[in-house]
Amino acid sequence: MNQFLQMGANVVLSSPKGNVTVSYEISNSIDISLTAFLLTDSGKVQGDSGIIFYNQPISSSGVATLIPSEQVGNTKVHKINFDMSKVPEGITKIAITLTEDNSTGFSNVKNLKAEISTDNTIIQLTPSSFTNENGIVVVELYLRNGQTKARSIWRGFNSGLEGLCENYGVEVENDEQNTHSEPKTILKQSSIEPDKTLTVSENKHIQNSVPSISLEKVKGQINLAKGQKPVIIDKTPEITATVSWKTGTDYDIYALVYTKDGKQIDVAMFGAEGTPPLRSFGNGAVEHMGDIRGNNGSTKTEVIKLRLNNDILAVVPVVYSAQSNGTGSFYRYKVSMSIDNHDGTSVTIVAKNANNNDRIYSCVPGILHNTHDGIIISPLELYSTPNSEFRPKLRMGSSNMVEVIMDIGPMNDYK
Repeated sequence: MNQFLQMGANVVLSSPKGNVTVSYEISNSIDISLTAFLLTDSGKVQGDSGIIFYNQPISSSGVATLIPSEQVGNTKVHKINFDMSKVPEGITKIAITLTEDNSTGFSNVKNLKAEISTDNTIIQLTPSSFTNENGIVVVELYLRNGQTKARSIWRGFNSGLEGLCENYGVEVENDEQNTHSEPKTILKQSSIEPDKTLTVSENKHIQNSVPSISLEKVKGQINLAKGQKPVIIDKTPEITATVSWKTGTDYDIYALVYTKDGKQIDVAMFGAEGTPPLRSFGNGAVEHMGDIRGNNGSTKTEVIKLRLNNDILAVVPVVYSAQSNGTGSFYRYKVSMSIDNHDGTSVTIVAKNANNNDRIYSCVPGILHNTHDGIIISPLELYSTPNSEFRPKLRMGSSNMVEVIMDIGPMNDYK
């Protein structure tokens, strides 16, 4: 049986168990994340365990479980399962929210809708139009007089994740240099010091929106995908970042380096507007090993060597394919990036969320944070907007983690 729930209305659910799905038309200019907040009667989280997102997809009580997003045709689908019979003590409500992580705004999201499914009942929720909002409370699930109920909300925030966190009692320290909602690198990474525990009450920065996460020191052959938690590998004297793709087009790899003094250095064999070519930085701390476009094998590769020192906070490899050097979608040519510490550990990120659009020129598979405990590798899989040949830009976020902002750097030179 299908029902329709208008904005602001509520309904009794036929079962305390079910799922909420959110879907929308895929676009390379938008990137949406789903986050659930477990709330008390006062509408606030109790602590770190009250936030369900990519890096903490399952609540310890089993009340909520975030399912990895899927692509169905030209539609992206996010799903979260719920069982309100398992709410922990003190929790009475779950707020299910969305953030548009490229700060494009939900006015550009087409065919956005949500559904609540319980037993054989499907309840449809459709919002009105949005303008510049980049954070939305979609629906609330709550307990009332022993019944599980749902209320259609569709309330928007212009401050994105920061606004949502403040709304639900996660204290955020305002940063005048970061007035926009935090990009996905904030929500999808843990503290740069993984051995320390962060709690809502102890740390006053935006990273309070990130629950305590114990990063796993991995060894062996590891595959990471967008949405998975970061990993940490041993830091060795030399680490290589190798990008591979099927023969048939020509990609270039370059590296964006973020230093301790807040500078971005572009290590690239070709220049950009106001940025000259640079093959090596920091006496070989980050070094491009040259263009291999002459390779005649079935797979092509380019390599950047990393001999990281304490002056480097993060390195972001970028894969680039411009009109001038041969276009080709990152999906069709099976682009992947592997980080190898040459001590038995390599981490591979595959561009599996790309599509066949030949006019997407830049891909950021992941980001490497340089810490005393090792190299934190976070899968990002960010893409430029169609026809954009502007480089990404790095900045320090209010969580003390480096962020990647697409399409706001200098335009790459014609090659």
